[in-house]
Amino acid sequence: MATAPARARKGGGIRRGETLSGWLFIAPVLVALFLFLAIPIFLALWVSFTDYAGNGSQFQSNVHFVGLKNYAAITTAGGLSERLFGWSIRNTFWYVVLVVPIQTAVALGLATLVNNQRVRGRGFFRITYYFPSITSSVAIATLWLFLFSASGAINQALSWVGAHGPNWFNDPQGIITALLSALGVKAGPPALVDHTMLGVSLWDWLGGPSWAMSALMLMAIFTTSGTFMLLFLAALQNLSPEVDEAAIVDGANGWQRFWQVTLPQLKPTLFTVLTLGLISSWQVFDQVYTTTQGAPGNTTYSPAYLSYHQAFTNANFGQASAIAFVLFVIIIVCAFALQRLLAEKPDAPRAGRTGRTARI
Repeated sequence: MATAPARARKGGGIRRGETLSGWLFIAPVLVALFLFLAIPIFLALWVSFTDYAGNGSQFQSNVHFVGLKNYAAITTAGGLSERLFGWSIRNTFWYVVLVVPIQTAVALGLATLVNNQRVRGRGFFRITYYFPSITSSVAIATLWLFLFSASGAINQALSWVGAHGPNWFNDPQGIITALLSALGVKAGPPALVDHTMLGVSLWDWLGGPSWAMSALMLMAIFTTSGTFMLLFLAALQNLSPEVDEAAIVDGANGWQRFWQVTLPQLKPTLFTVLTLGLISSWQVFDQVYTTTQGAPGNTTYSPAYLSYHQAFTNANFGQASAIAFVLFVIIIVCAFALQRLLAEKPDAPRAGRTGRTARI
């Protein structure tokens, strides 16, 4: 005879009342998400289609619906708004391209180092490498201003070896452009100079990050690598040693074991680190706000800071919201592209002995 609990379940389903209980348990979280996440997002989306200036309610009579005008102003109108938005995308593009892979490689290298059983004082090194991540970003930004000023410690150290350091926070020239200028290339070809994308010439797009943005990139790598190191370290400590031991028996050296055995097993953590780095890089704000505020020559503007500047300096909340949603779309597209890039191939061999190891 079927027992009462068994009869209450239909084919091993949920007991009566469990569905209601589950909804009751998660109701506070759902209400909080609706009030503090969903409603603000919808309000911001509405504002992006209006000329709201930040005074009073977004639904008062003097707030007019302007359709896609704010989106057109930052992408196709050809004015100052488009040019500033173009510079912010151009700057952050270089920021993402350089910071994300470097900080990931540094974090993985540090994690591998402190996970080595032969290294003494591993606890000390873990704390030391992680310490910049828990230090106030404002404090580190202030320190960076002193280090990279024209007469700061970085330029002083370069002068000791006979090099002349750049004027980091006052030179708008891109590092690639500066290198070409040193080699005698003072101007770009007309095909690149005369054609623009988002109001910025293709020559400026290819000129590389400015010296100021390069300094901010170094600060980002310095402050975030420790956090990602912990993620890699946790993943390394959870790896099964049998696969690595089999690779040793097969005669694989340390480099082969890392690339063909360890790294494929770290792919989920690698995806997490790259995704978090990608999102934080596109959303860079506090470093810009506390140091350059877009200077010199718009070369440190980021979309997040430009959105803030348009809203709270220019009282143009419509364009600020439009910038935020365009940035949201960019992040989503990049995250999906990264997911496709790192997705497991259906016919990929599983990590095993080195003769059959999966390659990333």
